[in-house]
Amino acid sequence: MAEHEPTSEQLAQIAAENEEDEHSVNYKAPAPKSIDEIQAMDQDDESLRKYKEALLGALPATVDPEAPNVVVTKLTLVCAEAPGPLELDLQGDLEKFKKETFYLKEGVEYKIKISFKVHKEIVSGLKYQQQTCRKGVKVDKSNYMVGSYGPRAEEYEFLTPIEEAPKGMLARGCYNMKSLFTDDDKTKHLSWEWNLTISKEWKK
Repeated sequence: MAEHEPTSEQLAQIAAENEEDEHSVNYKAPAPKSIDEIQAMDQDDESLRKYKEALLGALPATVDPEAPNVVVTKLTLVCAEAPGPLELDLQGDLEKFKKETFYLKEGVEYKIKISFKVHKEIVSGLKYQQQTCRKGVKVDKSNYMVGSYGPRAEEYEFLTPIEEAPKGMLARGCYNMKSLFTDDDKTKHLSWEWNLTISKEWKK
C-alpha cells in the first residue's frame, strides 16, 4: 500500500501532464488482399515470386478455419533489473489478472513486449493501446503503431520504446491497466485488464 495516497486533484494533475497531443494523420488503410491474390500476381516474374516468399515467410502448415486470424499470446514487462520474469499468458483465463499484480520498482527502465501470431491473412495497421488508471481516474493513455504482418508459422514480437516507471511517494501504489490490440479495421483482437504496482523495492 502506498505511504501517501494522492488526492483527486493530484491525480488530475498527473493526467494533465501525461496528456499527449493527438495529431490527425492522413493515413488511409490499403485495400485488403488475400495471400492467394498476392501469390497469384506476377507469377511469371521469378525474382518477384522469390521476393514474396522471402517477405511472407513460411506459411503455417495447417490452420484451423475457425481460428481467429490474429492471436495475442503473451505480454511481458522487459526489465533488466527485475529479479524474475514478468509475464502474462494471454491464452488462458484473462479474468484472473484483475486479481493479480505485477510489481515494478520505482524509477526503473522497462519495455512492454507483445507476442502474437498471424494465421491466415495479412493484417494491416495493428495497434497496441494502453490506458492507465489509478483510483478510477485515467492518468495516462498510450497508442503504439505495431504495423502490418502476414501469416507465418513463427510468433511475432513487438517492443514498445523504453519507458521509466514513475517514482516518488505519490507515484507508489497500484495502477489498473486496460490493454487493447486492434487494427485498421477496428477489429478488437484482444482486450484485457491487468494491474501494475509501483513499489519502493522489488517484491521478494
